[in-house]
Amino acid sequence: MLAAALPILFLHVRFQPGFTVTVGSTSVHVVLSDLTVLAVAGVALWVWIRDSPSLGAGRWVWIASVAFLLWNFAAVVYPRWLDESYDSHTHLVTAGKFAEYALLAPAVVVLVRRRADLELILAVLIAWSVCASAVAVVQFFGWRILAGWPSGWRQPSFLGHHDLAGLSGAVACVALLLLAVPGRYVRWGIAAAVSGCIGLILSGSTAGAIGFGLAAIVAFAFGLWGSHVPRRRLAAILCLPLVVVAGLVPLRSGDVGHLLRYFGIGPKETQRNVETLVQRTLLIYIGWRIFLDHPVAGAGFESSLEQSVYSPYLDDARAKFPGSPPRAFPSPEHPWGVQNLYVQALAETGVIGFLLLAGLFVSGLATAGRVALRGPPEVGLLAVLWLLVCLGVWNALGIIAGIPMDALTWLALGLAADVVAPLEDQHAEAGRGEPVRERAAAGAAADDDDVVVHHSPGLLCIRPPSANTVVAVM
Repeated sequence: MLAAALPILFLHVRFQPGFTVTVGSTSVHVVLSDLTVLAVAGVALWVWIRDSPSLGAGRWVWIASVAFLLWNFAAVVYPRWLDESYDSHTHLVTAGKFAEYALLAPAVVVLVRRRADLELILAVLIAWSVCASAVAVVQFFGWRILAGWPSGWRQPSFLGHHDLAGLSGAVACVALLLLAVPGRYVRWGIAAAVSGCIGLILSGSTAGAIGFGLAAIVAFAFGLWGSHVPRRRLAAILCLPLVVVAGLVPLRSGDVGHLLRYFGIGPKETQRNVETLVQRTLLIYIGWRIFLDHPVAGAGFESSLEQSVYSPYLDDARAKFPGSPPRAFPSPEHPWGVQNLYVQALAETGVIGFLLLAGLFVSGLATAGRVALRGPPEVGLLAVLWLLVCLGVWNALGIIAGIPMDALTWLALGLAADVVAPLEDQHAEAGRGEPVRERAAAGAAADDDDVVVHHSPGLLCIRPPSANTVVAVM
């Protein structure tokens, strides 16, 4: 069920059918991905009631998630006490949809309980990434389909630029995992590396490249000290982010040049078009000013979209960014928002909301990292890598409910809380006296060394496939 939901979750809302439900003065637009999330959550609830799988391994992830989401809802309520123009009805819908996607995290723990479950999900994710990268390639060469940009520019595929970077980065992390933890599925690794890197390059997302670079550093460190993989694998891990950077430079050189000129490097010039990096810096400046005036609890959830909140800072922003065109500044026609999750959290929910957001990511990284170091490392390390990609991509996105990055973030947090579950099928098979193949301990460093384990009543036999000796433990 979760695997079947992935193509819908990683599809831009403009390509999904939907309908509008009006309750009183509030309208809610429901699209296919909303129904998909609820369907996955419903199946997970049914499985949980039937089998009662434990959620205890990720208790800190659940505590941090609930605290963060509750504070977002609180940040919809208290702004009305200070500003009656605050559109609490609209922002309540956004907060609710964002919380809806959080249901994916416990669904992962309940539904992904065997190694085969995780392998199916990764296979579907890689296949969907291949499709997304192929669409981005034909868009890049001039086929204007699915809202593609002009040929030779960065492309959105069927997700959007930063969501394409998130999906591609997550798939490229599968390749990093297979390089850092010796195992099988070489073809998976090649497909994941190629489609992931192409998608990251053509998305043109520098934030996505930063997140993937962080993930590559962690994978390199784990391969060097944790699993002692051969040097050629370590070199491949370092090459993947370098390939992404080399591909991004020609696509984003113009935006980077405008940003450098703003900081005084090179001749000043007046911008005729909205330049992405300069505008994002402008919006971050406005968000930071909002935070300075509302440091503790913020101005309210999504208040950076409200004219009454951002308008006091427009004159200062125009003075600080004199070369930016009028369209780059927030307005009722183009509210824009902060477009950086972390500064947006500070501006809208204050230090309290920012610390809760940081606690959410830290709890996921700590839970997954602890198990990755203790072993078996595969699931924990993959969760860490996905969370690092998310941390990078969210530098270029604000809170937008119902986008693929929401899905990836909560899937990664669910995987972090699910780090022990995928071995469950091995123990179940072992209890029936059937042979089970398990990963050798970290000390056994050969690329494809597995250990064959045979269980029978009162006897455990372990035989490495390359040895003739059988160790029997009563």
